[in-house]
Amino acid sequence: MNKDVLNTGVQKFINENLRTDISSLLLKHPEIEGVDTKIIAEQIQAKLKSKKKLPTWFKTPSIYYPTKLSIEQTSSENTALYKSSLIQGNTLFDLTGGFGVDSYYFAKYFKEVIHCEINHELSQIAQHNFKVLKQHNISCQAVDGMKFLEHANKADCIYLDPSRRDHTKKKVFLLQDCTPDITELHERLLKKASTVLVKVSPLVDISKAIADVPNINEIHIVAVDNQVKEMLLLISSRTSNTKIKAVNIKDNTIDEFIFEYTQEQQIQAIYSQPLTYLYEPNSAILKSGGFHMVSVHYNLKKLHASTHLYTSDSAIEFPGRRFLIKQVLPYNKQGLKKLKALDKANITTRNFPLKVDKLRSQLKIKDGGTDYVFFCTDSTGAKIAVITEKI
Repeated sequence: MNKDVLNTGVQKFINENLRTDISSLLLKHPEIEGVDTKIIAEQIQAKLKSKKKLPTWFKTPSIYYPTKLSIEQTSSENTALYKSSLIQGNTLFDLTGGFGVDSYYFAKYFKEVIHCEINHELSQIAQHNFKVLKQHNISCQAVDGMKFLEHANKADCIYLDPSRRDHTKKKVFLLQDCTPDITELHERLLKKASTVLVKVSPLVDISKAIADVPNINEIHIVAVDNQVKEMLLLISSRTSNTKIKAVNIKDNTIDEFIFEYTQEQQIQAIYSQPLTYLYEPNSAILKSGGFHMVSVHYNLKKLHASTHLYTSDSAIEFPGRRFLIKQVLPYNKQGLKKLKALDKANITTRNFPLKVDKLRSQLKIKDGGTDYVFFCTDSTGAKIAVITEKI
């Protein structure tokens, strides 16, 4: 960490050149007030990455930024704020502290947060930023979190975000392939805290996670603007049926769909041909696997066991997209002829053999417009095209 970056003149230069081409900046200025412009360029790139993802950091003067990669890997403020609302108490250990976004928000719900980060420079950066952000109840330890835990007293909660890179830096997502391996360590962690919160890849299979890690009380699938960003495992020494919470954060609102994992296994959806309205669940619900629960909870009919679209005769509020059905066409020569009359349409496939690009090429339909066409399989197993308009 080069503290000269925090000098007033250097900070002024960074803020005035956020939109300047980096390569031209490097050519024109070998250094600014004794600081190598390569270092300043890294600060500019990382700060730009933070503008939308970390607005509090972006707007706060004298923040020191790590590498652009560290910013890409850190939690967003939206997801960190959500995580922090799940737990509270006296002491929390953040065993994989990183840039410190999660620790910052946890510190608003805990009296003390210990931020562990094995990278000494990143630990130093986080410590500086916590002071700038006036969050004074966070203690930074430049150590391996698991080694810190060996000699630490008990905490109310432990948080960790296992590394999803193997020894060759290749991306991995299976719990057993991440470091540390939560499937081996969960019992050890529960001896040090009554609650453990683990951030895992959104690609993790929910049923396998429940089988591999006993005592998962809750699984949170967190989407932002309909893009799944995180999956969280809330592990506790208190046993209970695992709750699945599908969350979609939109501006200042949160859509939530909550069910027990065993409920989904025990109930059955009702099926129907397309009626008057069509519903597409948000991405968090689609990841949650609560497809029968959606049908039962909202009193909607499902188009097919593997077609995760729903229908009704009356419009309802729904955590996803809603459409008015204009026409249902069979996917055959006659139906294709009528579809080719569409000049523009937004195309989606659900449980259908062809991909969107192939369908566009086949039908010569441009992207866009007010029509939304869903190519899918209906309750009889037939392939259909449902032409709709968004409500």
